[in-house]
Amino acid sequence: MASGLAALLDDIALIAKVAAASIDDVGAAAGRAGVKAAGVVIDDTAVTPRYVTGFTPDRELPVIWRIAKGSLFNKLFLILPVGLLLSYFLPGAITPILMLGGAFLCYEGVEKIVESLQPEDETLDEAIAELSSEEHEKLMVSGAVRTDLILSAEIMAIALGEVAEESIWLQAGILFVVAVAITIGVYGMVGLIVKMDDIGLNMAKRDARAVQAIGRGLVRAMPKLLAGLSVIGIAAMIWVGGGIFLHGMHEYHFTPLPEWLDHASLAAGAAVPAASGLVQWLVHAIGSGAFGLIIGGVIVGIHHAWAHRKG
Repeated sequence: MASGLAALLDDIALIAKVAAASIDDVGAAAGRAGVKAAGVVIDDTAVTPRYVTGFTPDRELPVIWRIAKGSLFNKLFLILPVGLLLSYFLPGAITPILMLGGAFLCYEGVEKIVESLQPEDETLDEAIAELSSEEHEKLMVSGAVRTDLILSAEIMAIALGEVAEESIWLQAGILFVVAVAITIGVYGMVGLIVKMDDIGLNMAKRDARAVQAIGRGLVRAMPKLLAGLSVIGIAAMIWVGGGIFLHGMHEYHFTPLPEWLDHASLAAGAAVPAASGLVQWLVHAIGSGAFGLIIGGVIVGIHHAWAHRKG
């Protein structure tokens, strides 16, 4: 009896060790995959604030929470299972799907530019009423979740590529950890950015003069920062979308354009050794953005022509 119990305890200990090793493997692989996708994560963080500006302070965090829940649903219930199934049964379909998503990002970014160039017909009171309406909130949340779906698909695809050699169950665990960690990180940062003016107001009421000065500085700086993030968010849509499309073209050897851009960015980085990585990224981002503008402009032109034809 004792020997049987001892054997059982040994088996339990062995299972526990294997489980702990698996958890360590998942954590380490999730960390590598998250680092690999860091560029798109930063773009996701830059894009999102433009969807939550203009709301009253009491609605900012609830709107961010709604978008975060939509983002987590995208990752865990749409992208994760579909990505695993496609990678297992139809891996060739992943790149075309990502290219379609990239084209949509280009379209949406250029469409936002076109909208910003059109004259405003609303009065200030009408604009305030629209911003505070429930319909506007639903529209902004749905737009943010839709854009997040494409960016999240790119993030998860990069993460999946990093763990493609693992078993499907380990891949699922790694992608789950990546999805939750990135969602918390991105929307936690977005919430901090959006509420920074309220933090500044609170600091401005403190007794210490240095704290008051910092608080007043935050209050003055936040409108400019949010306006700048809105511009960066639109630019990020276009350069990420263009980059996704260029990557797909490279996969299919459709044109030498992606190779030209890679060579140009490498040459620019080599020319400035002190900031090689930054210069290389900047040149590649500008090239991807220019290509994204062309893709988005063509789609917007076709869409507007079709809408005009339909009356």
